Amino acid sequence: MSRVFKLGITKNNNKKIEETDSIEVLANKGIVGDRHFDDYNDPYCQLTLIESENIDYYNAKFKLNIPYIDFRRNIITKGIELNELVGKKLLIGKVKVEGIDLCRPCRHLTEMLNQKNILKEFLRKGGLRCQILSSSKIFTGDIIKVLN
Repeated sequence: MSRVFKLGITKNNNKKIEETDSIEVLANKGIVGDRHFDDYNDPYCQLTLIESENIDYYNAKFKLNIPYIDFRRNIITKGIELNELVGKKLLIGKVKVEGIDLCRPCRHLTEMLNQKNILKEFLRKGGLRCQILSSSKIFTGDIIKVLN
């Protein structure tokens, strides 16, 4: 069963992501208290997900122990493949979202983790950007369902 494994936000750009047990999301605005929250938010900046399995594989391959939250996505998932969900609607707990684009690894992530191979290793494994379609809270452990 697919679920929310970990959650994280940060109030300011380029700062450490803080792990939390829940986040409050507002439709088309983003995560309350997060650096990308805005009244007229670009759908590409509202919510990001990444698979815990991709982080586990990377850590095992390079004998590292980088915490999940340090990969700078809002939701770390377990048990779901995100790449096929562009254009699909999902229910994360009580929140409806739509997958709109794959997250690409960036130079900033490479610098934050001090790992030069991140760009190559996380190409097509960097997660999913989602537009938030309904407002509610998301909790660690919430079930993730693909709606269409």
